[in-house]
Parts: sequence; structure tokens; C-alpha cells
Amino acid sequence: MRILVVTVVHHPEDARILHREIAALRRHGHRVVYAAPFAAREVAPRPYVKGIDLPRAAGRDRRSALRAARTLLAERGPQADVVLLHDPELLLALPGTLRRWRRAGHTPVTVWDVHEDTAAALAMKRWLPRPLRPPLRLAVRAAERLAERHLRLLLAEDAYQRRFSRPHPVVANLATVPPEPPEPPGDERVVYLGHLSRARGAPELIETARLLTPDFRVEVIGGADPDMRGPLTEADREGVLRWHGYLPNDRALALLSGSLAGLSLLRDQANYRHSRPTKAVEYMAHGVPVVTTPTPLAAELIERYGCGLVVPYEDPATAAQAVRHLRADRQMRRRAASRGWEAALSDLNWADRATEFVMCLETWAKEASAGRTTTGRSTSPAGTAPAGTRPGPRS
Repeated sequence: MRILVVTVVHHPEDARILHREIAALRRHGHRVVYAAPFAAREVAPRPYVKGIDLPRAAGRDRRSALRAARTLLAERGPQADVVLLHDPELLLALPGTLRRWRRAGHTPVTVWDVHEDTAAALAMKRWLPRPLRPPLRLAVRAAERLAERHLRLLLAEDAYQRRFSRPHPVVANLATVPPEPPEPPGDERVVYLGHLSRARGAPELIETARLLTPDFRVEVIGGADPDMRGPLTEADREGVLRWHGYLPNDRALALLSGSLAGLSLLRDQANYRHSRPTKAVEYMAHGVPVVTTPTPLAAELIERYGCGLVVPYEDPATAAQAVRHLRADRQMRRRAASRGWEAALSDLNWADRATEFVMCLETWAKEASAGRTTTGRSTSPAGTAPAGTRPGPRS
């Protein structure tokens, strides 16, 4: 298959997009063109994919990115069998584009990969005026219903199914788990992996690190929202923590093994109540005990697998106490680490699901090709899940 992957929001090195989905497609012999904001993020395309640079959509300035994406889709879409979209913003580029594809005589299978609860996430957009948030939430829900009628959907979480009327395949945010047990957790290094924002608990992370200094070394890996870059830089300068900034997923994961604890201090936000924190799964995959706030799916991981500790929201003192408890109890932290790795290997391993993801796109492309041959249109409804894939539960 020829596959066009497009994002104007996510980092080009995004773990889900590049290191899981694109990697799986390449392993199955498919040709991928990857359009992303490479220059804006100061990275080059990996040599094994054909990269196309797009402007970045950030804050209130999204028009130029959408115009460029619309032009790209109009020109490149008819050359692809599958167009895989990763941002809800890109739905705005589709109405005129779909008409142009039909006039060109080839409409590719268009797939929206639903990464988050977009409407709930609006509450965390500090650049968005509060009075605009309720009407925009309604507009997002309407756009989701329209997308379900005209596109194929992939969901990153089972819980996202409640937003839609038909079942859709679930491509969960899992980790690539090392097949051999990682090194045991040490007793002085604490890690955080992921984007840094207020909603994701960056202020609590800094204060937790401050409470752990100088007995522990706290390493923070990830890009940050503009309002958190100053506090993180200052904390790094003071020796409170070591902020590595954004690192590609493969380099970031290499820093996890041997850590005493991995922190996930998400605040109580609607967008996080239905999502399993990817960082928690990655900590487990690399044998790192998890210290997490009680977002439902994260707390469920701890309860089910015994792979860490749960601390209250916005409570740095208790988070620091949990880290000290893991240090004091060597047997406990080693047990949490081994249980986490075993659970990730058996239940949360991307290697076990990658083929399902690829088969899903292959099935849709074959159905579309057969439909064009017989009637000029797809023969299956836009929302159905191909045989062999795992649809989310119906609400």
C-alpha cells in the first residue's frame, strides 16, 4: 500500500505515529510518505521515510498549517491508497479536498486516528478564551459525528467509543517491551517521561524534585508548554532536576532502565479520566516502579499488577514520600519493577498488536478497491471494524 501520514500538531518523532504505526507499516512492506512539521520542530525526517515539511499548528495560529495541509492532501491524496490523519484540526481540510479527490477519479481510504478526547481537552488550552470553550466543545462533537459518517476511525482508548455511534477498532497506546528482563531499579535516580504542562503536573513535578534534592537525582525528559519552560530551566540551573528537553522516543526510553521510580503526576482533568498514561506503560516495560496520581486507568494498572504506588492529585509531599518509601524497601521496588515488566510483556506489548493495526488498514484499502471496481464507491459502511481487529465496547 501507499500510505500518506499527516500531522500538523504532533511532534514528527511522536512515539505513536513514527515509532509504532509507521514502523509497523514499514515492517509489512508498505510505502509511507510522512507529512509533519519537521522544520518547526528542528528535526529531519528519518532516512527510512519520505518526509514532507508542513507548518506547525500551535496556539491560535493554525490557519497557515491548515492551508498547507489542504494543499498537500489535494495533491498527494490521489497518489495514496490510505491517508492517515492524526489531528482533529485536519478534519477542517477535508470537505473541499474530498470533492477534489472524487473529480480526480481516486478517493483514498481516509482514516482519522483519534488520539484524545478533543472536546474535553479544550478545557486545558490556556490560549483559548474561556467563553469560547463551550461552543467549541459542541462544534467538536458535531465534527466527530460528521467524521464518523465519512471517514474510518481508529481509537487510542476503549473509552473513546462512547463518543461514537458505531464500534471502531482500538489501537491502544502500548509500549514496545524488551523481551529480556531489564536491569533492577536502583536507589537514587527518578525519571519523568512525557510532555510537560500544568495539566500534566509539571509544577508538582518540580516541587517533588525540590523535596527529593539532594538525596535523589531527578531526570526529566520531554518538551514543555511555553509557561513551564522558565520554571524548568530555573530548576535545572539550580540543580533541582536535570531537564533533557525533548528527545526522540528511542533515545528517551534508553534513559529509563535502572531508575528507582517513574513519575506520572497528571491533574484531575476530564481528558485524562478515559486515558491510560503512555508513560506509565513505558515505565512498566522498562522495569521502573510507577508513582502516579489516581487517574482511573493509571490507578487500575497499579491495582491490577502491583507495579507501583498511587498518590493524591497535586500533592508533591506525598509523591516525594512515595519515592522515599520505594528507596527504603528494596524488596518492594524490585517486586513492583518485575511485575510491571511481566504485565507489559504479556498484556501491554505493542509487538502483539502491530500486525492487527496494519491488517486493519489493509482490509479497508482492499474493500475500497473492490468497491471502486464494482460500483465506484466503498461497499462497507464507514464505521465498521474489519474482521480480526478489536473494536471498543459499545456504550
